[in-house]
Order: sequence, then C-alpha cells, then structure tokens
Amino acid sequence: MNATLILGLMTVLFLCFGYLGVPVAFSLMAGVFIGAALTDVTFPAIIQKIFDGMDSEALLAIPFFLLVGELMSSANVVSRITNLSLALVGHVRGGLSQVVTVFSMFFSEMSGSTTADVAVISRALGGPMKKEGYEPAFIAAIIASASTIAALVPPSITAVVYGAVGNVSIAGLFMAGVVPGFMIGFGLMIYCYFFGPAGMRRPRAPFRDVAHAFKDASLPLMIPFILLGGILTGWFTPTEAGVVAAIWILVVIIPTHNRGHIKLLPYDFCLAGLIFSLPLITIGAANAFGWMLAYLRGAIVIADWITGIAGNDPHLIMLLMVLLFTIIGDFIEPVPTIIIFMPLVNALTVAGNINSVHMGVVLIATLAFGLITPPYGLVLLMASKFVGVRFSKALRAALPIYVVFFGTIAFAIYFPKVVLWLPKQVIPESVGCFKNPSGVGYICPP
Repeated sequence: MNATLILGLMTVLFLCFGYLGVPVAFSLMAGVFIGAALTDVTFPAIIQKIFDGMDSEALLAIPFFLLVGELMSSANVVSRITNLSLALVGHVRGGLSQVVTVFSMFFSEMSGSTTADVAVISRALGGPMKKEGYEPAFIAAIIASASTIAALVPPSITAVVYGAVGNVSIAGLFMAGVVPGFMIGFGLMIYCYFFGPAGMRRPRAPFRDVAHAFKDASLPLMIPFILLGGILTGWFTPTEAGVVAAIWILVVIIPTHNRGHIKLLPYDFCLAGLIFSLPLITIGAANAFGWMLAYLRGAIVIADWITGIAGNDPHLIMLLMVLLFTIIGDFIEPVPTIIIFMPLVNALTVAGNINSVHMGVVLIATLAFGLITPPYGLVLLMASKFVGVRFSKALRAALPIYVVFFGTIAFAIYFPKVVLWLPKQVIPESVGCFKNPSGVGYICPP
C-alpha cells in the first residue's frame, strides 16, 4: 500500500477516534497499529518505540513541576498571589482582568503548566469577576489567554518536552521564552485597558499595602528564583530544580502558611503522579506515531514541500511552520505535536540555518496560541467549562485577543536577536556560542 495513503489513513483514524471522545494517546495508538499492520513494521517494534518515548531523563522534570503546582494550590499560595496582583494592578482600568494576567505571570513561573494555570485562575478569580459584572464569555477568554503564558515562561513543561525530544537546550528555551511570554502578558493587559470591560474601579493601593502583599507572598515568590537561579548557575538540572522547589514548599512554605495540610500531602503526591501519567502515555504514543511518520518518509515529503516554497529563507520557513503548527495545534495538544513532528522541525531548522532555540520558541508560542483556537482549543474549552459558558461564546470573545498572539509570534520570527539576547547573556552555550580561543568572551553564530 502507498506510504501516503497509509499516513492519510493513520491521520484520519486518529482524528475520527479523537472526535468520538477516545483519549488522545489511544487515538494515536490506533492509527499507529493500523499503519504498522499495513507495512513490514512489527507490533513489538511499535511497543518498543512507545516505551522509548517515555524513557527520557529530562522528562522527569515534568512530575516535579506538576507536584510544585499541586503543593502550591494546597499551601494558600493562590490567595497570596491574588492579593499581590490586586495590590499592584487592581486600580487600573479593567480591574480584575488585569489581575488575571498579572496573577498568571506570577503563577506560570511556578507551575509551568497551562492546564494548572487555567484551573487555578478560574477557581480563584472566575467567581469574583462574575460578581463584578464581567461577561462570562470574556472571563473565559481572558483566563484561557493568560494561562498560555505558562507554555513560554520558565519552568514551561512544553519547553522541557521540546528540549528533551529535540535535543535542544532546555535552559536556553526557558530564557528565550521570557520575552514572548511577557509580550503576551503585557499585550493582554493593554488589550484589557483599551478594549476590555472597565470593571469596578478601585483606589490605588497605598505603598504599605503593596509592601504587605509582597511580604505575604515572599516565600512562594522564591520558587522562580530557586528554579531559574539553580538552572542558570549550573547548580542543578531542570529535574533537580523541580525537586529542590518541591522540597522548599514541603519544608518551608506549607509548615509556615498551612501546617494543617501536612496530613494531606500523600494525596498531593498521588494526584501529581496521576496527572503525570496522562501526558506520559501520550508522549509514548506520539513517539511511535512520529517514528511511523519518519519511517514512511512523511517528514521528508513535508520538509521538501516547505523548502520548495521557501527555499533557504529562514523567515519564510518559520512562517510556513507557524501556519502548519497553527492548523495542527487546532486538533492536537502541544506535547504530542512536538514529538510527532520533531523530525520535520529538525530538518527545516538545518535547511534554513535557524538557531534551534529560536525555532523552538517560535513553535512553542504557536502551539500556545493553538490552545485557544477552534475547533479543539483545550485551554479555552477548560476555561469555558469552569466559568460555565458555552465554548462558542468564549471563542467569539477570544477572537480579538488573537491579535496579541499574532504580534508576538511575528516579533519572535523577525527579531531573533531580541528573543535570544537573554540566553546569550546568561547561558551562551545554550544558543550555540563557544568560548573565544583568546580566552575573552564568547563567539556566537550570526
């Protein structure tokens, strides 16, 4: 049977099973096993590829970041971050919608998970926003959009997967994601100020209230410094940084802020493990699907098609990749998308002589955008369910916000020097720089 037809059948089966409600991992496996049955690939080889996808030391960072998120939700951290955000921007036009964005920028630097962000923000601020008269559709749209920041800023779980699968510096992706992540954050704040509901106007918080809010949130705010400081100084790997952050919460934050929760810690550990099992099996299935894509030369065909249009122009290659990943991201979550299409990404990165960290940040930002676009829009779907509004209404409210994402992605493509400036300053080796033979400074590729 023709390889193109087999790939088409695998894709159709995956999409059909997905729309029937079959979990993504099993939908992918169905397509892979049917594809293998029509080729010379044996079923034991597919099983081996599934386990190979999960057998990565770098992926160990994910359960610890998830554990950090669960422990923070149990340690009264959410209310403290909310109070700090309210003290900082509660008086600005847009009120609580501004607080949602600032809260997400703080919380994203602790959890690294978009789904954790949307769940926590919806519970913490969804009700108060309704009481102040915000439209439920707008509430869902702004919460979902702000939650995507977690896919970019460290410790992004999406960046961990991209780095582990693509052999790209995870620390470099963390640093390079800061600029587009905060561009989305500030872009949402500007949108809420000029185009969003006015909300309830509050007086500006006096300096003593802001200082008090910072003091209350000081211990949780140490977590980003632990994570980034340890990784950037080379003291720990991303996995070890997650372990240290979890220990900080267990030893310092919970005994200080919520001592009574100590007896419930076994539940938090079990829940974090359960949550990790969901992406883990999806990672394995996606690895097998990606291997079949490469075996059937699908990645080469797509790469040839893109280079046939773009040649070796890096900007045009990335624009076409953004278009492709926007369409794919509408149907598939970021983690399996990265794993399935990483052979294609690597081929085009070489063809366009593109810095691998730069390509990674652009594609991660694109996949984050896919979390709020139709027809799947996982994060927007979650937010609409938490808020209690129809997905179609939340989608219409989110449409104007897409401009923020378009602007951020375009900036990331055309201004790589700005995006890569921070990793070049902090971890030059992560973006391909090497020490000057003279012993002074680094030499970096153009």
